[in-house]
Amino acid sequence: MTTNTLLLLILSLIIAAGLSYFQYLHKAKSQSRVYWLLAFLRFVSIFGLLLLLINPIISRKSLEIIKTPLPIVVDNSSSISFLKATTKAQELFAELTSNKDLQQKFEIQPFLFDATLQTSDTFNFEGKQTKLDVVAKDLKSLNKNIHFPTVLLSDGNQTSGDDYVYSFDTESRVFPVVLGDTTAVFDVKISQLNVNKYAFYKNKFPVEVFVQYSGKRLATASFSISEGQNTIIKQAIQFSTGQKIATFTVFLPADKIGLHLYKANIAAGEKEKNSYNNVKNFAVEVLDQKTVVGLVSTINHPDLSAFKRAIESNVQRKVSILKPQEIKSLSDYNVLILYQPNSSFKTVFDGARTAGINTMVVTGMATDFNFLNQQQNDLVFKATNQKEDYLPAFNSKFNLFALENIGFENFPPLVQPFGTVAAKENVTVLLSSKIRSMDTGLPLLAFSETGRQRSAYLLGENSWKWRLQSHIDNQSFDKYDVFIDKTIQFLASNSAKKALVVTHENFYNSGEAIAITAQFFNKNYEFDDNARLTISVLNLKNKQKKNYDLLKGTNAYQVNLDGLSAGSYTFTVKELNTNSSYSGRFEILDFDIEKQFVTPDYTKLAQLAEQTNGKVFLPSQINQLIQQLLADESYKAIEKENYIKSPLIDWIWLLVLIVVCLTTEWFVRKYNGLL
Repeated sequence: MTTNTLLLLILSLIIAAGLSYFQYLHKAKSQSRVYWLLAFLRFVSIFGLLLLLINPIISRKSLEIIKTPLPIVVDNSSSISFLKATTKAQELFAELTSNKDLQQKFEIQPFLFDATLQTSDTFNFEGKQTKLDVVAKDLKSLNKNIHFPTVLLSDGNQTSGDDYVYSFDTESRVFPVVLGDTTAVFDVKISQLNVNKYAFYKNKFPVEVFVQYSGKRLATASFSISEGQNTIIKQAIQFSTGQKIATFTVFLPADKIGLHLYKANIAAGEKEKNSYNNVKNFAVEVLDQKTVVGLVSTINHPDLSAFKRAIESNVQRKVSILKPQEIKSLSDYNVLILYQPNSSFKTVFDGARTAGINTMVVTGMATDFNFLNQQQNDLVFKATNQKEDYLPAFNSKFNLFALENIGFENFPPLVQPFGTVAAKENVTVLLSSKIRSMDTGLPLLAFSETGRQRSAYLLGENSWKWRLQSHIDNQSFDKYDVFIDKTIQFLASNSAKKALVVTHENFYNSGEAIAITAQFFNKNYEFDDNARLTISVLNLKNKQKKNYDLLKGTNAYQVNLDGLSAGSYTFTVKELNTNSSYSGRFEILDFDIEKQFVTPDYTKLAQLAEQTNGKVFLPSQINQLIQQLLADESYKAIEKENYIKSPLIDWIWLLVLIVVCLTTEWFVRKYNGLL
């Protein structure tokens, strides 16, 4: 409290006392108790009002004890159930969380994890994925700038994600408790199959096979791949104590167009504890042909390589980089990308129009805009010689095809000569341009569609930086490559517009997210926000039918079909207002990755403990873990002083006191006839 405030409070006391004395005691004939009571009530009322006017700041000090967090994280995946360790996991968790000494020293944080990390003290051990790296990342976010121990109850068998040994903060110790029997047992399994989703008709496609052996003596196994009742390939594999992993590649014929379901199987002569991991199902769709993209340019630029890599990330695409004069026959290409065209591209433009080949034009500092104005009727360019940087801005109302915002606002600018671009009515803008923070209203990426002729325009060079930025943001090129793939897919198709467009995969692995998206357009081919879309899914084996509603997103409707069992399904998406419908089919492959393990990964958990200066424990050593946590002097509670400052005007009870005093004063005066 400042000196000025203290002086004002003293002055307020004097004023309140003086006014009260003058009104009730100065000229009173007799200073009875009634007058003293009235003077006191008036004093409190006046002093209270003056306090509210002065509004001093009241400071209060409180002490807070901050304990070190102790996350106790339990593996909730179904592999714990498969290893028959659910009861032991719950017993260990209860013993740790109920320990009074641990409660006194630490702030115990109970968690479970499978595909995600969640706060919980109950477990069902039904998780379909194990992502230990998510545990590391989420605990760092929850307990920032704190060094804390973590108790991890898990079998250590991770099914997806980054290597968890190096995901945890090395400054925060991890104490893994290994769940499951660590005794080595005889087991032969298919640990991994690498195969593309698509193959091409009359070719052979490779299947890379990784098989693994656990045992202490020489063993022979038989590996085979079959389709239906037909065995396509079969071979013997030798294992020994010195060679427990075998890797090889087999080639299968793609002699029939369509979706093919295969079963890979490995069998040993001895009985195994886990035979589920001896079989792996996979599917391959055999296509008639590839989409061949001609990338035409007269200059060398990093953009060319970025386009080629992004497009060819889809095995259905093939890119040929060539100069205009090197094109022998335009009929060899399904789509043309014309990079920074100039007058030497005239025969390419003429040939593409004649052959009905869709094009994507990419402009930049080397583009001849006068020539480009003559060769197309979608955009009118007026360019100067001044170079300008244009940032992208995503148009959420874009509706030519389903596309999410992949973080365009974080992408670096494209370089283009400064000027104006006028778009015709048949042009739809996906990305508009900004100069620094100012919207120009000009297109940066636009599409046009006239009858069966489709075109795309990317107005600026250096899009290779976009692909690089996407990788920085997502640790993967996938999102950017899908964006480019959808652009090529739009250009590769000459089909007429449909009111209902549905996107789905032909097959999914059991346990994966099964998402189907749909777009519905009105007569003006505008995305319809008021559509009522439903989907009916039929299991072809047991004829069980399920119905779902599709939920509206930004520019598409989506349904998540998680929970369906393995098998073949047909489905129909229907718009209830117009009766428009789309029918398709998909296959869910029988594959539960959590059943692939026969023992916990003790070695990996021990590496994690060593990496973080912790220690690995077995369930029988839980008391040793508790004693080590209690004995560790680096984890001490912190006493923190908190000063809370609050203005007096926030005290509602002071206002109540003033009202009570004034009311009481009025009643006393009324009762004694002093009004």
